[in-house]
Amino acid sequence: MKDLHPGEKRVPIIPATAASLVKLGAEVLIEQGMGESAFFVDEDYTKEGAQIVHDRRSLLADSDLVIRLRKPSVDDIVLLKKGSIHISYLDPFNEPSLIDKFIKQGVSAISMELIPRTTLAQKMDALSSQASLAGYVAVILAADKVDKVFPMMMTPAGTIAPVKVFVIGAGVAGLQAIATAKRLGARVDAFDTRPVVEEQVQSLGAKFIKIDLGETGQTKDGYAKELTQEQIAKQREAMARYCAQADVVITTAQVFGRKAPVIITGDMIKGMRPGSVIVDLAVETGGNVEGSVSGKTVDINGVSIIGMENLPGRVAIHASQMYSSNVGNLIAHFWDKDAKTFHLNLEDEIIRGCLVTHNGAIFSETLNMQKKG
Repeated sequence: MKDLHPGEKRVPIIPATAASLVKLGAEVLIEQGMGESAFFVDEDYTKEGAQIVHDRRSLLADSDLVIRLRKPSVDDIVLLKKGSIHISYLDPFNEPSLIDKFIKQGVSAISMELIPRTTLAQKMDALSSQASLAGYVAVILAADKVDKVFPMMMTPAGTIAPVKVFVIGAGVAGLQAIATAKRLGARVDAFDTRPVVEEQVQSLGAKFIKIDLGETGQTKDGYAKELTQEQIAKQREAMARYCAQADVVITTAQVFGRKAPVIITGDMIKGMRPGSVIVDLAVETGGNVEGSVSGKTVDINGVSIIGMENLPGRVAIHASQMYSSNVGNLIAHFWDKDAKTFHLNLEDEIIRGCLVTHNGAIFSETLNMQKKG
């Protein structure tokens, strides 16, 4: 389905994935013009055996499996037929009204955010693939904004020192930010509450900053556990020194299903040099930086704080390719070759992780636990 969200250039399915689904035996219907924002024309899809449909309402009402990128509108959900399957990002912890609509409509809704972070499901993990692109784009935005060159340069006019980059959070986005900054020649420091990522940080050529916060760790899905207020205060105090020395700070810290923690305070920003740049990758979930504004770049005491939304959408061609591949791999893994249909194996670990609604009820154990909590 075509995404109607303002400014969204990514598409859920590219022609190559459409071709692989056709080979499985699926009848692939593409909404007219769906791929144009990522420079795929309708003919690219028809060449691969897909069909172009002009009527959006009938496409939603007649399809057994609906694939899209962003979460749907209520108006789209009520058009879906009972027993159909819907795959997209859903933001299920923050969209109870949408989840209720899926339940009332009798639709099985799969949330791409909830794909388990296991070895088997890695090729379906859209959250990680898009986060990796976000980490890359964050560094490119910072390099464009900071009034310095990233690499060390030996020139007749003297030696130019490399830019100092401080990356906070060494998950998928943070690791890609580290790798990209190193490729550009920066000196990179990185911090994460999970000591287990130290080796990964060092393997990319960055220095891992150790801050003794007491007991920390990660969830079974690889996300950082939420810190106590005392731990947050201790972390901020130590990080303030590195922020003061940095030309670029990139924050990536998010707690799954909850508002992002504020880790860069106004006082910490005051301690930074004018001309420094902060990129807040968590701005869409509340922000890691005090004063950051979603969708804007703001100036606080001479420090530029970039809070741009949808960073993967700035590299829409590759972002579409990766999301499309993730969805295609999910469908192929659960495809019933004899029945030529997507099989919801309710006993499978992957389906149990990402299926939010089924048979007119909430299926997700994670979502049910949150509602009870």
